[in-house]
Amino acid sequence: MPIARTKRRLRSIDMTKPLLRAAAAALMLAALSSTALAEPALQVLGRDFVFPQRVAGLPGKLSEFAGLQINSFVTNDGVKLAYWEAGEGPPLIFVPGWSANGAQYINLMALLARSHHVYVLDPRNQGLSQHVEYGGRIARHSMDLKEFGDHIGVKSADYVGHSMGAAILWSYIDLFGTSGIRKVAFVDEPISIYAHDDWSEKERAEAGGSTTSAERMVAAFTAGGPASQLTTDLKVFGRAQLTDSPAFVNSESFANALVKNDPKALARVLFNHTVNDWRDVVAHKINVPAAIFSGQESNNLASQRWAQSVIAGATLFSYTSAEQGDHFLMFKNPVKFVRDLRSFLAR
Repeated sequence: MPIARTKRRLRSIDMTKPLLRAAAAALMLAALSSTALAEPALQVLGRDFVFPQRVAGLPGKLSEFAGLQINSFVTNDGVKLAYWEAGEGPPLIFVPGWSANGAQYINLMALLARSHHVYVLDPRNQGLSQHVEYGGRIARHSMDLKEFGDHIGVKSADYVGHSMGAAILWSYIDLFGTSGIRKVAFVDEPISIYAHDDWSEKERAEAGGSTTSAERMVAAFTAGGPASQLTTDLKVFGRAQLTDSPAFVNSESFANALVKNDPKALARVLFNHTVNDWRDVVAHKINVPAAIFSGQESNNLASQRWAQSVIAGATLFSYTSAEQGDHFLMFKNPVKFVRDLRSFLAR
């Protein structure tokens, strides 16, 4: 129960009666225990972190990011999920992609905290969230997102989903609608990773299909299995290894220092993620202002253009090669991404 609602209920109790005073105390204790206060990130992590590259306008070390906090809550199936937050203003919620976490959003949060109350939810089995052997499905992740919104008490927020995070938002919209979403942004996620045998090349490109075997793709990403263009989109591998963006080097170094992923848990959700086809949701259920981000160095650009064509009024931000327009554009070029996102949210 939100604390504000608890306080209203307490005001209605006759505090002169001992039994009612005890009941009121128990009520407040229950509210406080279910709504833990956020803690400073330095306190939670137990140490500072110095970023390897100095980038003007971005933190040089973790302690320079004043106000960054890490909190957690427990889902209805008993999983403790961590989330990062900073800033004041309109709520803005980021949903990370597959294997990603809030640490990778350190630069984006530092920039956006000047204008928004920014949240990044670590999905189950990712980041600082609990590792469990159940719930490795996109639908469960979207339920986690719904419970997270209920936990922080936001009735309406702006949402940004990167990679698999976009699929989690499509699932959220499919299950719960858009009443709690003011505006939404999707960053470079294929509409259907799995390419069906009976599709034409046009259908494959519009959906973004990049594999005909979910098993081989999962093995390539999680177990060092053989990879080719028939297995998965190899450009993502190559672009992830580039070190020409100091901001990306910093955020990846920070995340790698904090987080150790569980390949088996990641494999479970990746298989489910791969075989979902979200074309019906994208074409028929997104009825709030939407932005789509992609770029010339992403093999997903054709599918992002298709998404723009079927979402009424959607805006497509396509980044050039010089602007780091690949699957990781928001981390590699955080200043431009934040500027574009702010312009979209302010319309």
